[in-house]
Amino acid sequence: MERVYISDISRYEGKEVVLKGWLYNKRSSGRLHFLQVRDGTGIIQCVLSKADVPEEVFQASEELTQESSIIIRGIVRADVRSPGGYELGLTDLKVIQLAKDYPITPKEHGISFLMDHRHLWLRSSRQHAILRVRSQLVKVCRDYFEANGFVLLDAPIFTPAACEGTTTLFETDYFGERAYLTQSGQLYMEAGAMAFGKVYCFGPTFRAEKSKTRRHLTEFWMIEPEVAYNDLEDNMDLAEDFLEYVIGRVCAERRAELNYLERDVAKLENVRRPFPRISYDEAIDILKEEGVDVSWGEDFGGDEETILSKKFERPVMVHRYPVGCKAFYMKVDPQDDRVSLSMDVLAPEGYGEIIGGGQREEDIGILERRMEEQSLPKEAFNWYLDLRKYGTVPHSGFGLGIERTLAWICGLHHVRETIPFPRLMGRLSP
Repeated sequence: MERVYISDISRYEGKEVVLKGWLYNKRSSGRLHFLQVRDGTGIIQCVLSKADVPEEVFQASEELTQESSIIIRGIVRADVRSPGGYELGLTDLKVIQLAKDYPITPKEHGISFLMDHRHLWLRSSRQHAILRVRSQLVKVCRDYFEANGFVLLDAPIFTPAACEGTTTLFETDYFGERAYLTQSGQLYMEAGAMAFGKVYCFGPTFRAEKSKTRRHLTEFWMIEPEVAYNDLEDNMDLAEDFLEYVIGRVCAERRAELNYLERDVAKLENVRRPFPRISYDEAIDILKEEGVDVSWGEDFGGDEETILSKKFERPVMVHRYPVGCKAFYMKVDPQDDRVSLSMDVLAPEGYGEIIGGGQREEDIGILERRMEEQSLPKEAFNWYLDLRKYGTVPHSGFGLGIERTLAWICGLHHVRETIPFPRLMGRLSP
């Protein structure tokens, strides 16, 4: 008999099918057992009547415990009262393994307990919804770049030097040499852009930030496009178009999950171009008007980003940060040498930065001077400097953090639920 998945159950009304899954919940009413069974694609109510099955099958169902693995057979019936519109009238049940003392019971648990049992917490309906939205988010990000002629390149995880500052590096031994876990694939995407014109990478990145805020992970995933001959304005246009497409697709294709999470989807549907664009100077003025004690030249932290993003109903682009706030490779504004041709995109509703990027410095002399000022080891960047020797052109790009973006889309308070197995300060397990 054909095995089917709960997500496809509507195609089998009136037919007998086999499902393989786990017991999610159970309640009994005399000679009837109502089993909530999940198989990873959904949850379905199964009705087991003592009159319809042998005594040993009914007895086995009485002994079932939460998360026991089972194979069931039954007739698919339409039922408007059921969450998915269908239920299964069982004709047989086989227990594969009887789970004992499953730790996550249908009651309130503290976040520390749930994080300790993350490998099991993933089975809950809430985590299913969040991580299905994550899967869709990753897919539509890739779809956008593939549809727009970008070539996917994979950046290395081990790198010889810092990309985003030396204070947040994870150091490791690489056959007797000092190496670091990557902070970004950007430098390698610059090489790719000079070869293919338009490229992107998608992979894990690592920051040894000693931060316990709701927005920080030590390991997170970024998607990073880079385009030859694009300047800052082109880069902001690309980020705007990309973000509108991605949010629109996720809203359309994961509406059920967002509804389950009680997300106000109307706010996401408001993500339409054009996005407001303000300079760093204008952002400083806004913060001062809000009573924030901030001085020109300081980078914005989470509190400042929250205040700024709450001022707008759509993502807001903040551009031209002070040179000192950004990495050595960011191009200085020819019209104002105090600021760089950089930009961040802040998500509304207080979620803050989800995109960071800008135009890169294409002049080798300026780049070498910036590296010297920041005491960066030139030998580790010789290959990077070659890009300015052989066919240098203006170019720009950005990185979008998947976890922060997902937290915003799902309306989550903390990024720890946005990745299957989060890495935070003090948490390396499970």
